[in-house]
Amino acid sequence: MAPRANWKGYLKLSLVSCPVALFPASSASEKVSFHMLNGATGNRLKQQYVDSETGDLVERDERVKGYEVAKGDYIHVTDDELADVQIESSHTIDIESFVPASEVDPIYIDNHYYLTPEGKVGEEAFAVIREAMRKRAMVGIARVVLFGRERMVMVEPRSKGLMATTLHYAYEVRNDASYFDEIPKVDLAKELLDLASHIIDTKTAKFDPSQFKDRYQEAVVELIKAKQSGKPVQVAKPSKPSNVVSLMDALRKSLGPAADAPAETKPASSRKTAAPARKAAVPTPRHKTAKPAAKPARRKAG
Repeated sequence: MAPRANWKGYLKLSLVSCPVALFPASSASEKVSFHMLNGATGNRLKQQYVDSETGDLVERDERVKGYEVAKGDYIHVTDDELADVQIESSHTIDIESFVPASEVDPIYIDNHYYLTPEGKVGEEAFAVIREAMRKRAMVGIARVVLFGRERMVMVEPRSKGLMATTLHYAYEVRNDASYFDEIPKVDLAKELLDLASHIIDTKTAKFDPSQFKDRYQEAVVELIKAKQSGKPVQVAKPSKPSNVVSLMDALRKSLGPAADAPAETKPASSRKTAAPARKAAVPTPRHKTAKPAAKPARRKAG
């Protein structure tokens, strides 16, 4: 059963528009969740709002939102007043521009939603917008009011529908220079990079999210089952990575005993010792015709 739409309105491209619905593309409903209980009685707890000055409980119908304009000075705003605030993006996703998807820095990506046509009337217009973007390999940039604020949104074709991805504003994204500028530049030996590259090659695979499971959640479920059945709780402590003493040794061990790095990835010292073995192994099949030259030596020895 499909979830309820988070938003309904219109998708608009210039003078072309169609009714659409916006659905969350992911769900957290399968995650393990806990209730807060009274440890003495086992009864569930409920949250209550208390007046910070009088200590009195404040009932739901007495609560109002307030914006602090000065210390302790608030402007009261009701839910009805907020509901009356309407701008175009409250009901219309108006595509304002188109850009190549590669130009959208992943750091700006927030949440994903599925965008579908709402009713038969707008299906043709929806398909035109979708296929035009697909043909030009472009994504649309628009705005929509969602959860009480206007969001930038990237609209792109996905299968028979569209995917809408909310984007962070520039002021919400932290400058990476604050974190990366102090990282020193390191001159890495070719052998190290070759070994690391070989490890990557051995672990290269197709992305398959179904192969990944939430092992922490599974461990929590096992904990709950053990407590439910009255069995002793066994907690396995995972081993922690050891401090790297030799990066070269760590890279070699990462390959495993059965996996050998390519010859060109071995350090210079290894190549020197391995060189005679390669010379002895390679020329032998090439110079099988050289056997007659070896006979005089054997006759002399006889």
